[in-house]
Amino acid sequence: MDKRIDENNIWAREELDSPCVKICVIHPEERLCVGCLRSLDEIAKWSKITTAERRAIMAELPARAPRLRKRRGGRAARIES
Repeated sequence: MDKRIDENNIWAREELDSPCVKICVIHPEERLCVGCLRSLDEIAKWSKITTAERRAIMAELPARAPRLRKRRGGRAARIES
């Protein structure tokens, strides 16, 4: 029997990957990361929660996107004044 370790599977786990896309900016009003759409609390506890909890959060993320698409100002806001 070959007792060598399969180096490709050493760290393989049955967990959901993080939705992080390395655009870590918190929206000032919505308090969500503009990259992954998670709250600060969700980001902080991600490594400690269960796979089921991660799935529930992941399922909610697409519905959060429209909250960050509202215009906060810019040229259009100045023209309306």
